[in-house]
Amino acid sequence: MTHNAIQRLLLKRFALAAGTYALALLLVWLAFFTGHYDDSLAGMVIGSVLTVFSQAVLFAVFYSGTNLRCSDPSLTEVQILLGLGWQSWLIVHLDEARGAFLVFYLLILLFGLFHLSRIAFVRCALLVFFSFSAITLWELYHFKLHDPTQALLQVCVLFVVLGWLVLYARYVQVSRQRMRQRRFALQAHQDTLRGMMRQLEGLVATDELTGLFNRRHFLRLASRELNAMEVGVVHGLALIDLDHFKRINDVHGHAAGDQVLQAFAGVATACLRDGDILARYGGEEFVVLLPDCDAERLTACCERLRIAFMDVELVGLEIAHLSLSAGMTLLELGDDLDRALHCADQALYRAKRDGRNRCAAAWENVDA
Repeated sequence: MTHNAIQRLLLKRFALAAGTYALALLLVWLAFFTGHYDDSLAGMVIGSVLTVFSQAVLFAVFYSGTNLRCSDPSLTEVQILLGLGWQSWLIVHLDEARGAFLVFYLLILLFGLFHLSRIAFVRCALLVFFSFSAITLWELYHFKLHDPTQALLQVCVLFVVLGWLVLYARYVQVSRQRMRQRRFALQAHQDTLRGMMRQLEGLVATDELTGLFNRRHFLRLASRELNAMEVGVVHGLALIDLDHFKRINDVHGHAAGDQVLQAFAGVATACLRDGDILARYGGEEFVVLLPDCDAERLTACCERLRIAFMDVELVGLEIAHLSLSAGMTLLELGDDLDRALHCADQALYRAKRDGRNRCAAAWENVDA
């Protein structure tokens, strides 16, 4: 998650806590007007204002992003300790209604169920128990308890509930840890599967012998390039055939023929630009698409490739007079790929008919 997404989530959590404070204040005022809250009207107003002020300060911290500088950007423990402080202050001023408001201790601790560490949660639970016990003992010492047995029962009930909550928090945290580990393991498996899928896509799109694109993938890429063409842009297309390749296989063996194909693939890759699309079209035939290329640049590229292939020296083989023939054509916006391949094939046939080891252009035939 991004920092903005995390901050929005933290602000939503804070809004939930602030809403809980608002409901608690309404209940406190209800207890005050029903005579169960032992404080003056001025004390009630001051306490309410301070409660609202504390939440306003926290809102400013979250809204400004200052919380992101802390080790715990959620400030969970800080908010819980603040809530427990206000709750203990509330308990001090309650009489018979004290038991009804004990539930707020648990509600405050629930905010830390998923975000506090085990030690921090136990620490907050102990603070709740000792705070309430201290309030009860202080009132018992000063003979202010109306029903000591009821107060003792409240302490015991609080102890049992807090103990259960600590155990449940431990269970939840262990479960979350296991789920996190499983999520990480699942993510690792997904990454592995994505890598395998990319490898499979590469195998499907690549000719195993030469490492170039295969015919099917070339047609897919070329169609995409043609669909993305703009007005005034011209692409160059060339079909290339290795001369006398069948004779090389017959005389030197298929392993030698494979080496010749690999040598051409290496030479062609070195001669082409980034973005040019080269593929093995089938057998000893190759195809190349040069995006944004005019007739002069296409001819120069094919001639450069033809001369480079003539200079190839094969390791362990003595094959003289390696050469290739190429048929070239141009594509403009709206041209059909199959039609362009047919034109390039016709130009290639003319190059081979005229003696091989040459580049023939489809537009030269048209001009003639």
